[in-house]
Amino acid sequence: MAGSSSAGRHQARLIETLWRTLSGWRLTSLWRLARLVGPLVQALSKRERRVTRINLAQAYPEMAEARRRRLARDSLIHSSATMLELGFAWMGDPDRLEASILEVHGRELLDEARAEGRGVIVLAPHFGNWEVLNFWLSSHFPFTAMYEPPKLADLDPVTRRGRERQGARLVPTNPRGVAALLKALKRSEAVGILPDQEPDWGSGVFAPFFGRPAYTATLLPKLVARTEARVVAGVARRLPGRGFVLHFLPADERVYDADEATSAAGVNACVEAAVALDPAQYQWEYKRYRRVPEELEGRADWKRFRLY
Repeated sequence: MAGSSSAGRHQARLIETLWRTLSGWRLTSLWRLARLVGPLVQALSKRERRVTRINLAQAYPEMAEARRRRLARDSLIHSSATMLELGFAWMGDPDRLEASILEVHGRELLDEARAEGRGVIVLAPHFGNWEVLNFWLSSHFPFTAMYEPPKLADLDPVTRRGRERQGARLVPTNPRGVAALLKALKRSEAVGILPDQEPDWGSGVFAPFFGRPAYTATLLPKLVARTEARVVAGVARRLPGRGFVLHFLPADERVYDADEATSAAGVNACVEAAVALDPAQYQWEYKRYRRVPEELEGRADWKRFRLY
């Protein structure tokens, strides 16, 4: 995390003020603003536009080019909506936020596991508004999630307050944090993991994600082996301008396999199943295929296999 500076503090104050202002807006107004911001991001941000299009071409090679371009545009609108809704999720009135969650599908997966004395690992990909999902989980269950501070150090207190305000416990992305997750699962609690972030070398394996090898974290099989926890995928799907629908989906059975590569393939299949709910709501601008197997193998020509 970058250190604090006068410029950083000023930038953080401006961002916090913006979020606080938007926290009182109606979801209809936030969506209208996102529909204005999204096309600007597509037009002005070469990186986001390029990475989104590359990832969509990889995930949906049979889709017509014109349709993929529409999907890329819609994806950047949803990503913009997520950023604009952070004030609503972190600072808005809790009763109003709870009321925006119009339906919850699959809650029984969490309740049944806890009734059996088992913890629940929620795989929460970057889909829809994952901060709304965090709000609901921490409002209804003892909930622990791994947390990596933002690059802008002065935003850390804002982010922490927002995510912890309903009782969520945030733990670092290091061995101490993993130990905290294990303890929470052994208490039959719920924990959250982001399954589609690229781990450091040595903390993952390559597994197929939409048909292409993606470096995927191997934390999950370690947690399952030591706790016998149940695994579900969880997302907050946006109903533009109206609210959200939460979906908890049974995990691909491969996630329970002791073999790390098999488990990682199951994790990626869980993300794919969540994305299928509405592909436009997935954060396609993230460089999911930044690392390639040829790099790990030490091949001198590995760079030519990279997508970005």
